[in-house]
Amino acid sequence: MIPVLNYQDFLSGDKQRFVEDLGIACRQSGFMLLTGHGIDPQQISSTFACARAFFALDQVEKDRLAISNSKHDRGYVGTGTEKLDEKSGKIDQKEAFNIGADLSPDDPRVLLGEPFRGVNQWPAGMGEFRQTLMGYYDSMVALAIDMHRALALDLGLSEDYFTDLIDDPIAILRLLRYPATRGVEGDIGAGAHSDYGSLTLLMTDGTPGLQVQPRGSDGWVDVPHVDGAFVINLGDLLMRWSNDVYVSTRHRVIPPARERYSIAFFFQPNADAVVDALPGTGTDNKYAPVTSADYLHSRLAATYA
Repeated sequence: MIPVLNYQDFLSGDKQRFVEDLGIACRQSGFMLLTGHGIDPQQISSTFACARAFFALDQVEKDRLAISNSKHDRGYVGTGTEKLDEKSGKIDQKEAFNIGADLSPDDPRVLLGEPFRGVNQWPAGMGEFRQTLMGYYDSMVALAIDMHRALALDLGLSEDYFTDLIDDPIAILRLLRYPATRGVEGDIGAGAHSDYGSLTLLMTDGTPGLQVQPRGSDGWVDVPHVDGAFVINLGDLLMRWSNDVYVSTRHRVIPPARERYSIAFFFQPNADAVVDALPGTGTDNKYAPVTSADYLHSRLAATYA
């Protein structure tokens, strides 16, 4: 169900085969594992070290950075704050820390109050924490933008079709910690949901917990772990953009047997980009046009309701 794709095939190998395999994954499961992506293993390791150091901070310091301080989805999310499964009402047993583009308070976009153009909140006295996370963030932005070249080709568009629509993207890097299971029936690490944006690039520490629900099924499939590979999945906005040619699939994290860390990167178009059915995806548009920012606002409102 979840294919393994080697990105080196797209960059310097059998480009057409990669595009075809990507297209199959986007249409069938919306999930894939990506190897050959070129992200330095040391950069990944250093980012995980930052996650462990952050979540080990005193609770008072973490709460000082609460996401409720920000209108732009930046900051700390405490355990029991989010409810990703809007239907079941189950509260997620996880904590998280979000950052976005590292803008200064006097950045014109911040001063104008543009959506999702805010100032990151940073913990005090953590050495190279900020530098490490921003380095990883920049690497993820570059990879996500580049992957849109392959998506464009699969959809029969010019390779640079998305360029002007994703050159100032809404993007969030999220550190995640799932505590070991409490053994309480009904607990969930992250409730069943589909992601909001275009692409999610997830790196895990290898601890099991992530599951995917095949479309049309009531069952769940464990996502396998491949060392160094990203778990890539499509979000609802890309499904909407492709007029349902592509699929966004529900997934969840069950309470892990031991403490689990992951690093998620959520990518979607520029805030003012209008998401409407792409050329060649049919004449019957299934969704009304919406801007990237407005769509994200609506989904976050439901999560934190």
